[in-house]
Amino acid sequence: MSDAEAERAARAYVGMGSNLGDRAGSLLAGVRGMLAAGLRVARLSSVYETEPVGVEDTQPAFLNMVAELSAPLPPPAELLRLLLSVERDAGRRRTRPLAPRTLDLDLLLYGDRRLETDALTLPHPRLHQRRFVLAPLAELVPDSPHPTLGKTFAELLAAVGDDSRVELWKANR
Repeated sequence: MSDAEAERAARAYVGMGSNLGDRAGSLLAGVRGMLAAGLRVARLSSVYETEPVGVEDTQPAFLNMVAELSAPLPPPAELLRLLLSVERDAGRRRTRPLAPRTLDLDLLLYGDRRLETDALTLPHPRLHQRRFVLAPLAELVPDSPHPTLGKTFAELLAAVGDDSRVELWKANR
């Protein structure tokens, strides 16, 4: 295993989003919650303001970002359980699919691991189709390859068919 492969294997990436209430405060609560759960948050992407994707009702814009977690990492299922607990602690209530949310934490990547269970698929099955995920992920790891597609995240972002609005967030606009 090369040094770059070993480094990727010791990292996980979590997509973070909020479109209800104090969106920035909810993202901060998510970071604090991951730290309180014993996770090592190594880096954070910039925050992006994005339009909701795949929803049929009118919803407020999201703030999205990606957190890079470093080793030691719990196993994927345990990490997912911790992330769902952080969501709940931040006020997330799952009322229906794609409903507005105070905090959404999606496990996008866990090293190069490939996994498919009822509760978790790695890599996240739609990350390569979503500009709001690819922009912050490509900011952190532009030259890293997607574990199953082989293209780098910068290449996937350049080729994504999703033309939804994704722009750097400025707090005092």
